Amino acid sequence: MTTRTLPMTEPATGLPDRITIYEVGPRDGLQNEKSVVPVEVKAEFVRRLVDAGLQTIELTSFVPAAWVPQLGDAEELLDLLGPVAAGQARPVLVPNERGLDRALDKGVKAIAVFGSATETFARKNLNRSVAESLAMFEPVVRGALDAGAWVRGYVSMCFGDPWEGPVPVEQVVDVCARLMDLGCDQLSIGDTIGVGTPGHVSRLLEALEGAGIGADQVGVHFHDTYGQALSNTMTALAHGVRVVDASTGGLGGCPYAKSATGNLATEDLVWALDGLGIEHGADLDALVETSVWMAQQLGRPSPSRVVKALAGA
Repeated sequence: MTTRTLPMTEPATGLPDRITIYEVGPRDGLQNEKSVVPVEVKAEFVRRLVDAGLQTIELTSFVPAAWVPQLGDAEELLDLLGPVAAGQARPVLVPNERGLDRALDKGVKAIAVFGSATETFARKNLNRSVAESLAMFEPVVRGALDAGAWVRGYVSMCFGDPWEGPVPVEQVVDVCARLMDLGCDQLSIGDTIGVGTPGHVSRLLEALEGAGIGADQVGVHFHDTYGQALSNTMTALAHGVRVVDASTGGLGGCPYAKSATGNLATEDLVWALDGLGIEHGADLDALVETSVWMAQQLGRPSPSRVVKALAGA
């Protein structure tokens, strides 16, 4: 009889008892697919994630289909999924006031805006400067808060930019502070191209703390281009961060940054958390089954090491 492999639980000092997994697979994971995933498959993906115990799932983006055709079915997806259950969060990304209006019309109660720490990526992603992007976000954040919605502010390229190279920590902190000053409830710092390392993570979190943005307001979003996403996450947890972005199966990337490969795989994160005795609410077996299923829909194996190990994928 074969016994399923499990990590031995050995808690470490200085880490939280529980964290929130902010699942980005349906949005960040699927936005970079070359083909458009059918909306029925997306809805089933979300339902499986809910059944796996994930409480916070970013569903889609209310961007024009001409910008990101993979997410051009936002309204239809929300219609298929129906009302959000109590205690669960279903954020959506919105780029501007028009996107916010579309989201609010569908009863969305949590939204996110997506800024950049660098001028080049701000231009490529939103066709605006950093300052112009923040000016565009101001009425979006205000409108969302006035409507009683929760607001997250993403800042991308926090650790490096494929066009500008290393990004000064002070520059990142300035953009983060300006975004949070708009009234966002939470900040997500993104390593969009996966070049960050633990020391860099520590330095940025300490600088944010010095600017009045505490770890309790911060989520981390690491891509695994150079295999650093999990170690960077553990460093962030040691600094007091309690929200970690992850993508089931390691799906994801960025359509405007070709060097950005997949996100931290939710299964890889859960394996590490289980070994540390940190609660998260997710069922690893169900996540692995979901990733295997989604890999079949996409026609390629999951890049998650844990999925490969437990499912032979």
